Amino acid sequence: MQRNEADRLLVKAIEKNALPLTGGENDYDILVNAARGRRFVLLGEATHGTQEFYRTRAEITQRLIEELGFDAVAVEADWPDAYAINRYVSNEPGTTAKEALGSFERFPAWMWRNTDVQHFIEWLQAYNVENRWPGTGDKWPAGFYGLDLYSMTSSIHAVLDYLGKVDPAGAARARERYSCLDHFLDNPASYGYAAEFGIANSCEMEIVSQLIEMYHKKFEYMRRDGFVAEDEYFYATQNARLVHDAERYYRAHFRGRPDSWNLRDKHMFDTLQDLDAHLSKRLGRPARIAVWAHNSHVGNSGATAMSDHGEFNIGQLVRHAYGKQALLVGFSTSRGAVTAASNWDEPAECKEIRAPIPGSYEDVFHSVSHKKFLLDMRENNSMVDLLSQPRLQRAIGVVYRPDTERQSHYFTSRLPQQFDFMLHFDSTQAVQPLDTVIQMHPGEMDETYPYGV
Repeated sequence: MQRNEADRLLVKAIEKNALPLTGGENDYDILVNAARGRRFVLLGEATHGTQEFYRTRAEITQRLIEELGFDAVAVEADWPDAYAINRYVSNEPGTTAKEALGSFERFPAWMWRNTDVQHFIEWLQAYNVENRWPGTGDKWPAGFYGLDLYSMTSSIHAVLDYLGKVDPAGAARARERYSCLDHFLDNPASYGYAAEFGIANSCEMEIVSQLIEMYHKKFEYMRRDGFVAEDEYFYATQNARLVHDAERYYRAHFRGRPDSWNLRDKHMFDTLQDLDAHLSKRLGRPARIAVWAHNSHVGNSGATAMSDHGEFNIGQLVRHAYGKQALLVGFSTSRGAVTAASNWDEPAECKEIRAPIPGSYEDVFHSVSHKKFLLDMRENNSMVDLLSQPRLQRAIGVVYRPDTERQSHYFTSRLPQQFDFMLHFDSTQAVQPLDTVIQMHPGEMDETYPYGV
């Protein structure tokens, strides 16, 4: 393909400044060193189903925990589902990694219920047992937590279970308040439709009342056994807050993407801040947290077309709140295979990734002689200047629709303002779900905008 002068200059600049990834133990030294003294390292992914992204995030996170003392991994997953993994890696007796991952039952289960996540949490549990158990001083077991808000039904059950143990009368009040949602627990999205269009009454006041009561009873509920009671209260209260935010999210969903997107990312950012405060109090020092989520969530949205539509994300909120205490890392791929569905709630498939649109970041990266490389975009050089010119960037979520590639999966960004580092793997493999047979569809073309990210 004949390239224009801007593309040729950018390829040449990348050739000069890129750091090849060889598979050696020193590949990520520059990134780990850049994380030294930071409190948050946000590690992205350009798809929700690429093996190289999962493995690389795990490898970097292991080094953050081992070498820099990071305290937790917070992921784009629902709070109660991820908390089952937290119990496992914190050495809950009699639980296996596969059993802990069994909590991920809702679509898209493969995002977290896959072989690479299983290997990582097995490593984390073993590391905690050997190095951070029992938890004392400022070295408690490194945890695993969820940030997302799709688990309204299971979060309601978690709140009721907790209150049933510590406050049976409070559990009865909570059950009465949450009964407003009884007809919608199998399909929370239907509640949003019914409430937004006046078919059913809003449950907002009942849910707010429940959350306020739990906040007011904090000290009563924690007067038992120190950190154990505090952890249980924190877990339950986060579930109550999730129900509150999910109720708003499902109503906003029918008002359009900006409202629902912003509510979701604000919830994830608020959860990250609550987790930070909880861990920092326990440790007696500022906590250090790695975040795993899609590029569309962890890159600075102020440097993308998202901001033109009135949208923000975790990366922008973290950058604004914490500045240089946060490091933002993006990932990209050009070709290969990805685990994704054709539509929401449909089975996972192994899909072929289409060649990128000419002139996009992924297309330019494909022309670089290194097929795996790292870009440090904090520098002041010609590469960063050229990368700062707006280009298309691809984002594949849990749904991949190649037949509508441009509309579904591309948006404009200015890469150095979006991320501090970019890791590119030119040809990639699909992540392997646990207990799932993936059907190959040779030559298939499917696609989507940050759809389902």
